Amino acid sequence: MSRRLAINRLRDRRPDAAAVERFLARHEVPIVEGDRCTFLWRGEADAVHLVQRIVGLPDRLPLRRVWGTDLWYLVLELPAGSRVNYQLEVRRGEHVETGNDPLNQKVSYSPVGTSSVCFAHGYATPDWTEPDPDARPGELVETAVPSRALGRDCRVTLYLPARFRRAASYPLLVVHDGQDFLQYAAAKTVLDNLIHRLDVAEIVVAFVEPQDRLVEYADSAAHARFLTRELLPGLEADLPLLAQRSGRCLLGSSFGAVAALAAAYRAPDTFGALALMSGSFVFTDIGAADHGGGPVFDPVVRFVNRYRARPRRVADRVFLSCGVYEPLITPNRSMALTFESAGMALRLLETRDGHSWENWRDSLRDALSWIYPGPQKLVYE
Repeated sequence: MSRRLAINRLRDRRPDAAAVERFLARHEVPIVEGDRCTFLWRGEADAVHLVQRIVGLPDRLPLRRVWGTDLWYLVLELPAGSRVNYQLEVRRGEHVETGNDPLNQKVSYSPVGTSSVCFAHGYATPDWTEPDPDARPGELVETAVPSRALGRDCRVTLYLPARFRRAASYPLLVVHDGQDFLQYAAAKTVLDNLIHRLDVAEIVVAFVEPQDRLVEYADSAAHARFLTRELLPGLEADLPLLAQRSGRCLLGSSFGAVAALAAAYRAPDTFGALALMSGSFVFTDIGAADHGGGPVFDPVVRFVNRYRARPRRVADRVFLSCGVYEPLITPNRSMALTFESAGMALRLLETRDGHSWENWRDSLRDALSWIYPGPQKLVYE
């Protein structure tokens, strides 16, 4: 099978520069052929590496040079439906430069910058993440909530569904890293579409924003007090919310997932559901004593170790998702068992993806339609 790959057919012809030009003009990079993805780079260099974070593989994978040319290649096997962020590292003498793939226009965005992205065979960006002219848009309302717990005014962006009425009662979703979910996970578009398609009930969403997420989200008692004693009472006084456990859900990804679990742990009768995506649930109760995350993870490890030692029911339902290419997949699988042992209903979603905003975006329909199902979802279930 490997002899039929496009790169192997090119190699067999002993190509010159013109042949390489024609080859690149004919193919979209990376070249996806079944479960094989061929990464390419062109130029003079002493070494080229693919830099990625697929658990189980070296972080740097070497590209080989097509003999007699300046074209470099690497064939990587990726299961159907995979999505992988990557960059290319190029070494010339002592100079090393890492950046996005110049032959690939597909780019993934995040608060720390961009990276190239490879869509393996079978992956498609969900249509419900794209603007739908038929979906009536909800409204985003900016507000600030004074917080004695955090010692500042906290920025909160409210999402009100398109048919918002004061006479109705709405469940509430609180989203950590709210501005990032809006910018990098298309959260407003997703909400508009899923509510329009009746997959998700009409809900009010509070997108909250930290000042220092690595402090406020790492099992912070102050952050938990802000959510339960300041944010919730204020929103429930101002808006027509259900104001009961079954109508409250906390959502977060990475450190935000830790913040959601820690807040629910401190107020176990407050929230009916948690949506935890790629949670940074690092623990040391089994395995190595050194968690490897540095001092910023110390409070997280202490909290997760404590929770695992005495699991308790902190919500009725927990949605847990993680990419199988993330190093966090193993601790998240272990936490799934911990949550079930505490008597909480669990929905576990494993994706062929990494620690990325597109992964969390693509998981939103599964999360929200399970926690707050709309009429269409209820009919089929």
